[in-house]
Amino acid sequence: MSWDLHFYDQNIPCLAACPVHTNAGMYVAAIADGNDELAYMTARLPNPFASVCGRVCAAPCEDACRRGEIDKPIAIRALKRFVTEKYGTEVDGEAWKTVASPPPVERAESVGIVGGGPAGLAAAHDLRKWGYQVTVYEATDKLGGAMWLGIPEYRLDRDVLQRDVDAILSLGVEVEYDTRLGHDVSLGELRERHDALFLAIGATLGRGLDIEGNEADGVFRAIEFLINMNRGFEVEVGERVVVIGGGDVAMDAARTALRADEYSAAADRGVHDDEGPSLQVAFDAARTAARAGARDITVISLENRKEMPAHEFEIEEAEKEGIKFVHRRGPARIVTGETNTVTGLETIGVLSVFDSEGRFAPEFDQEDRSVLDADTVILAIGQAIDLDALGPDGPDISPRRTIQIDPETGRSSIESIWSGGDAAKGPRTLIDAIADGRRSAEDIHRHFGGEVPDRTRGHMEVVPDFHRFDDTYDRYDRVDVPTLDTGRRIGLAEVDTGFTEEMARLEASRCLRCFGNILLDVQKCVLCALCSDVCPVDVISLVPAERVDVTARGSTALLLDEERCIRCALCIERCPTDALSMGVWTGVGVPA
Repeated sequence: MSWDLHFYDQNIPCLAACPVHTNAGMYVAAIADGNDELAYMTARLPNPFASVCGRVCAAPCEDACRRGEIDKPIAIRALKRFVTEKYGTEVDGEAWKTVASPPPVERAESVGIVGGGPAGLAAAHDLRKWGYQVTVYEATDKLGGAMWLGIPEYRLDRDVLQRDVDAILSLGVEVEYDTRLGHDVSLGELRERHDALFLAIGATLGRGLDIEGNEADGVFRAIEFLINMNRGFEVEVGERVVVIGGGDVAMDAARTALRADEYSAAADRGVHDDEGPSLQVAFDAARTAARAGARDITVISLENRKEMPAHEFEIEEAEKEGIKFVHRRGPARIVTGETNTVTGLETIGVLSVFDSEGRFAPEFDQEDRSVLDADTVILAIGQAIDLDALGPDGPDISPRRTIQIDPETGRSSIESIWSGGDAAKGPRTLIDAIADGRRSAEDIHRHFGGEVPDRTRGHMEVVPDFHRFDDTYDRYDRVDVPTLDTGRRIGLAEVDTGFTEEMARLEASRCLRCFGNILLDVQKCVLCALCSDVCPVDVISLVPAERVDVTARGSTALLLDEERCIRCALCIERCPTDALSMGVWTGVGVPA
C-alpha cells in the first residue's frame, strides 16, 4: 500500500500532517456537534495509543491547522483527550474494542518484536489483528519504552499508559520480559524462532561531550538522568543546575528533578520499577532538575529563542516554573574542583548556528567566554542506538549510526527483518514511532501474502445540510488547556487537567471544517459570479481560462483558494442553479 495521500486528503492539512493520518478535523467537528463517540472512533481508528497521544503527542496537526492562519490553531490534542476520557481505555467502556478485537482467523506465521515501546507495540497491535502469532521481547520488566521512562509521570499518568498497553495485550500478544537483545538472546536465535522480526530497540544511550571535565562527578546525560529518575534510583542533584541543549528532553528532566522527593517516595512504596527510554532530547532535562529541590536552573542553548528545536509550549511551561534561559552560548569546558566534582561551566559565545543553506554548522567567538556556577550539569544533546546488541550478523547500519532501512516499508538489508522507530530513524516523536510500527506491520503482512486495503481510494459524500458559520466565527479565542497552578505543581499528578465539556464544545466550534470540499457541477454553472460576490474572505474568482490552461481560449475558469477557504458554505447557499455543493471525502482516516 502507498501511504501517499489523495488530493482530498492532502487538502485536510491536519490529517496530512499526522504521521498515522488521523482525521483530526473530522473528530473535532464531531465534538462540536456533540457526537463524542464518533469523535473517539475517528481518533482511535488509526492509533492504538489514542489515550496516550491525547496527553503527550507532539501534535503536528496543530502546527498545520488552518485556523492558525486566522489566530491560533485548534487545541486538537486536548480535544482528543476529552473524548478518550469518555470512551477510551481509561474508562470501563467497550468502544475501543470496536476497532481492536482479537483476530477472527489465526495465521501460522510468527513475528518477533524486539522492543516494547511505541513502534514495537503499534506493530504488535496490527499484526495480531491480522492473526499473526506475535511475541514482544522487552529488555525491562515493563512495556511502554519511551512512553514509560522518557515521558515524566506529571505529563502522562502511568495508569493511562498501562491501559493502552493492556488493550494491545488483550488481543493475544505474548511478551517475554527482561529479555535484552545481545545479552539474554541473540538476533540469530530470534530468527530461528520466528518467520519475521521487527527491531524497535529505541535510542536508549545518551550522547556525551568531548570537552574538558566531561567525566566529572555531577555530569549527567539527560536520557540516563530521566531513566534513573523514573526508575526511582537515587540521583544527587545540586542547587545550581545547568542544562545544555535546546530541545524537549531538557524540559522533562528539569521538571522531573523538581519532583525528586516524590519519585523517591514512590519508589519506596514500590510504585516504580525498571522502565524504558525517552523519545525527546533537551528541555526536559532543565525542568527535571528544578523539581529535585534545585533552586537555580539554567538552560543554555546554541540557538536563540526562535531557533530552538523545543516546542513553544514546553519552553513556556519551563518559564512558568522559574527556569532561566541563556541563548547563543555553547559549552567550552566543565570546571571542576579538587575532588573532580563540578563547580561550573565555562561557556563560549555563538556567532551563528546554521550556515547559508540552513545546515547545522555553529560558529563560535573564541574571545567571548564566561563561567556559570554549577554543581550539576545535564547534557541534553542527543541520543544514540545500542548497535552492539545486533551482533556481527545484524542488518546494515546507516551513516547516521542507525539501522539501515527502506523508509517507506521499514525493510532492512536482511530479508526477514524490519525495523522502525528511533532505532532506524533516530530520536523523533511518539506519533512518528507509532506510524513506523504500523507501516512495517502492513509490509510484513503483505510479505506473507496478506491484503492491505488501499486507503488512498475513497469516495466523495455530498453533505446536504453542511454546518454553516455565523459571522462571528473568527471572534472566538482559543480555549487555553487548563493546568494546575504553578504553586500546586507538586507530587506526580498530571499538570494538564483537561477540558471540561463546555470548554471542549467551545474550542471544537472554532474548527474551520476544511475536511469539507466545495464541489462544482460545471454543467449547471452559468458563471454569474454570485459565489464570488458573497464570499466573505474573497477566495473565489473568475479568470480567463488561459491563466490555468494555456490551450484554453475564449472561456472562463472558476478558481477557489483552498488554503484560505473557511467552508462557510455561503457560496453554496447563494448559487441560483445549485451548481455548488459541499462534499466530504471518505479516504484516509475516516470511519466507514
